[in-house]
Order: sequence, then structure tokens, then C-alpha cells
Amino acid sequence: MPDQRRPSRDDYGLAHARELQGHLTWLDSFSGAALAVLATASGIYTYLGVSSLLDDTGALSFFAASAYSIAVSVGIFVFWSYLMRLLPAMRTAGAKLKLMGAMALGSLAIIAMSSWLNAAALAGSAAVEQHLAQTVQEYQEALEQAHDTAVSAQALERDVARVRQTFEDLSEQEAAGDLSGLAGRGAVFRVLRQKSEELAALEVQIQAQSPLIEAAFEEGNAILSRMRALIVEPGAVEARSVAFSEDAVRLAGLVTSLRQLSVAPLVDRAAEDLSASVVLPELDASGAAGQNAQQSTITSVLQVLALRAQSLEDAAEQVLARPATPQVTYTPVSSADAVILYAGNFVPSWAGAIAIDLLPAVLVLILMVTQSAIRAGRGDLPAEDTLTLAELRSALHAMREMEALDRADQVQVEQAGSPVRPPAPVTPENVSPLPSQPVRSND
Repeated sequence: MPDQRRPSRDDYGLAHARELQGHLTWLDSFSGAALAVLATASGIYTYLGVSSLLDDTGALSFFAASAYSIAVSVGIFVFWSYLMRLLPAMRTAGAKLKLMGAMALGSLAIIAMSSWLNAAALAGSAAVEQHLAQTVQEYQEALEQAHDTAVSAQALERDVARVRQTFEDLSEQEAAGDLSGLAGRGAVFRVLRQKSEELAALEVQIQAQSPLIEAAFEEGNAILSRMRALIVEPGAVEARSVAFSEDAVRLAGLVTSLRQLSVAPLVDRAAEDLSASVVLPELDASGAAGQNAQQSTITSVLQVLALRAQSLEDAAEQVLARPATPQVTYTPVSSADAVILYAGNFVPSWAGAIAIDLLPAVLVLILMVTQSAIRAGRGDLPAEDTLTLAELRSALHAMREMEALDRADQVQVEQAGSPVRPPAPVTPENVSPLPSQPVRSND
């Protein structure tokens, strides 16, 4: 009766190992070509990224960008080829950790020399447009803040007009004799008229600023409209950036003009001078009693003048205390710098740029796990126990060829006349026993 031994656990593990090895053999037939395609694609996008950084468009720049992209492609292909062969073959944990550390270091180098340029090629124009849009937003905020401050300063005209009207009313009362008791246009009347005329001149200056402020604000909005149109306009972003830069310079000048058109500093200085610079006229009453009345009235007028000047100064200082308009300056950036500056807005592009370079890392890990599974399936079986039926047939064929050669040598020796000991026949007794395990076939 033949031995009907049931397959052991080692038999199943060995069969699994052979199945995985067959899969790896088939996959290895095109893995190199796939890796070359990935490296080439990365090199192409790297070339586009490098080209965007070079100002010159001549032959030298073309060869420089081509040389860099070719070097990147070769480096990526060689680096991942090494790891796909060596890392899965490592048997100890220490060796695997060392090679994985080398893989992490190499991945960082690939990101530094290639991935950010790939991202610049994928999203460079969009990133520059994002920079232009951000700049427009900053200029708009600066323009609106400067206009708001200037308009708030124009509101001081009402305060100035109120104080002016107060002194005009007092001068009319003095002319009627209701203040000092002396009717006419004497010393007290002249003091009141002096300050009302100063305030009237200040009021005219404030009114003259209003059309200038509105004209500057309208021109600034028109420039902002042109800048927004340049952002969405089709065509190369480099050419649009030049026109954008020219409009940005004009807009910055308008914002500065709006800051200078604010009358708050003028009103503040006028309020300080209102009570500090009073030209007292000579008392012109005919008698001592009249002059005393004039002097007493002038003293009261100066007290009122100080109070009105203080209120006007407080109103001007409230406008001056508003936050200063930010100084906005447009700085042109390249597409590579833009994708780094606005990396958070282009996460998908960055992910694609990095994935095309680091995708082979996943293949390396897959190979490492598969090779570990193959070694675990084979276990510690001796070599003769892992022979397949095809390998056994090849071994028997090679043994028969060797026997044929030995017989040919024996015939040559006998023909030469030298007695030779005949070779031992091949019998089951002098042939190494086959493995105790049943022969497995992978055919």
C-alpha cells in the first residue's frame, strides 16, 4: 500500500511561498518599466518647474533645465531600484530599520529637489493668481480705510462751523451792546470777529478737501477693477503681473494721497492755536468804567474760546486716534515661490507632486512584506525538501548527462589501452534518496 500521508503545515506554507514567488516573478517583468515611467513623468514636471525659475529663455537655459530634469529622473529611478531590490532582501530588523532610515532621508531629498518644482508646474500659475488676488484684497482694505479716515476728518467741519457760529453770534451781541454794555464795534467785537474769521478760513479749507477725497477714492476703485480683471484675464500670468505691478504703484500713490488729504491734523493744530494766538486789541472805551467792562468781557471771551478750542481739539484727536492705514506694497513672486507661500491653498497639487515621486515607497513596502511571507512559508526546510517537480526533472537530466560523459571518457581510456575500473551502475542503492516529503509540482 502506498503511503497516504496527509499534507503537513509545512507543505501548505511552502506552497504559499511558491505561489507568492510566482507572482513576484511575473510582477518583476514590468516593475522596472513602470518605475522608469514614473521617474520620467517627474522629470518632465521638474523641467517645467525649473523653466519657470529661469529668466533667460535661450539655449543655455533649455540645456540647464533639461540637465536638471534628467538628473532628477535618473536619481529617482536608481534610488527606488536600489530599495526595491535590497530592502525586501534584508532578514534582520536592524538592517531593515537602517535601510528604511535611508529611504526616509532619500525621500526628503527627492521632495527638496523635485516635488516642490512639480507643484510649481502643476499649480504655479494658479498660485501667482492667488498672490495677485491677495494683494488686491490688501489694497482694497487700505484704500477703504484711508477713505474712511479722510471722510471722518471731513466731519470735523460741523464742529468748526458750530464754534465759528458761536463767535459770530457773540460778536453780533457785542455790536448790540449786550455783552460789555458798550454798543458798537469796539475791542471785544474785534476779538470775536478775529476768531470767527480764522474758523471760517479753516472751514473753507475743509470743504475744499471733499471733492479731492471723492475723486481719489473713485480713481482707486477704478484701478482695483482693472487689477481684478487682470487676475482672471486669459494668457500668461507673467505678462499680466507686469501690468498688475504698474497699477499697484499708482494705487499705492492714491492711498498715500488719501492719507494726506485728511484734515484731522490741520484741525488739531488750528484748535491749539485758537486760544494760544489771540491778538488783544487796545481798549477803546472813553472812560475807565468802560475799559474795565471791555477787559472783563474779553477775559470771559477768552475763557469761552479756550473751552471751544479744547472741544474741537478733542474731536480732532479722536480722528487721529483711528488705526493708521497699512502700507501695502506689491512684491512680484515666481510660480515656485507662490506655491510655497500659498501651500495651504493647493494641497491637492502638492499631494500629486509628492505622490508621483514617493509612490515607489509603497511598492518597496509591499515587496518587503511579500518577501517576509515567502521566507516564513519556507521556514527551516532543507534544500532538498523544497525541490519542485520541474527542479527534480532538471536535476535527473543533468545527472544522466554527467553519466554519459563518464562513459565517453571510459571508452576513450579503454581505446588508449589503459585498464580502467568500470563505473558503478546507477542503482537505487547508490543514488541519494529523494526527499521524504511528497514531490510537489509548480507546473
